[in-house]
Amino acid sequence: MAVYTEVTDEELTAFVAEYEIGEPLSCKGIAEGIENSNYLLAAEGGTYILTLYEKRVNGADLPFFLGLMEHLGARGVPCPTPLKGRDGQMLRTLCGRPAAIVTFLDGMWPRRITPEHCARLGEAMARMHLAGLDFHLGRANALSVDGWRPLLDASAARAEEVRPGLAEDLEAELDDLESRWPAGLPSGVIHADLFPDNVFFLADHLSGIIDFYFACSDFFAYDLAICLNAWCFETDGSFNITKARRMLTAYRKVRDFSADELDALPLLARGSAMRFLLTRLYDWLNTPPGALVTPKDPLEYMKKLEFHRGVQGPGAYGLD
Repeated sequence: MAVYTEVTDEELTAFVAEYEIGEPLSCKGIAEGIENSNYLLAAEGGTYILTLYEKRVNGADLPFFLGLMEHLGARGVPCPTPLKGRDGQMLRTLCGRPAAIVTFLDGMWPRRITPEHCARLGEAMARMHLAGLDFHLGRANALSVDGWRPLLDASAARAEEVRPGLAEDLEAELDDLESRWPAGLPSGVIHADLFPDNVFFLADHLSGIIDFYFACSDFFAYDLAICLNAWCFETDGSFNITKARRMLTAYRKVRDFSADELDALPLLARGSAMRFLLTRLYDWLNTPPGALVTPKDPLEYMKKLEFHRGVQGPGAYGLD
């Protein structure tokens, strides 16, 4: 269960009193999520999400994250909107942690992903990218290509524990990615973590995008590459070209791709696979027994990386 900081009744009552949402009625920990402590908060004024930001989140980034959600919500993107307290502030302190209350979104994330889910995601992602074009804050992507070498260095000595030859393979892959990483592609604010558990649906209607705590300024096509990896592979490791085609086609109906973006997509997909492989590898090797969060298998993303290595162009993703 991903609740790292417990909140007493007295602390909760005093915190909620800073908002105009009435008295708290209940506050239950939410098991999903790995970065922060999240609670489902019921108050007289409605249902909300209370988040305490733990040590893995840089407090200096919180104005960007909260401001972005407020900005996107005002432009019709279905995302949580931070509440302002009586003093007009969105961010305050609870139990010694930075904390905020955001609106609650109806819906559930899809356990069985369909091509229709992928299409709705593509459309919503494009609208999110366009809505963020006039957001006045920026944040560098600390987990893009410049951040992968330190992650590999931190895990290389023990990578053989996961798979023989893994460190050598990743070293060669990273050398190639660093030498060929594109520049000058269309950019703006991206989500950078649009996994299925961060997207809510009511039936086939996309009702919400959540968890913006990896959002940053980067290539729009890199966000798409992350989603190709997160949404378009089946549990047996095979790539579903129908899901990819539906996602990318729906996206380009709202915001079309440049020729450079299309050309770069296979390389960006390799980079996305490398990013999540390396963070999973580090957690796999360094998460202590008995931790609240179970680390995810890094080799899932090694298989995805190997698929993208064989891709010659966007046709492998269902595009002309």
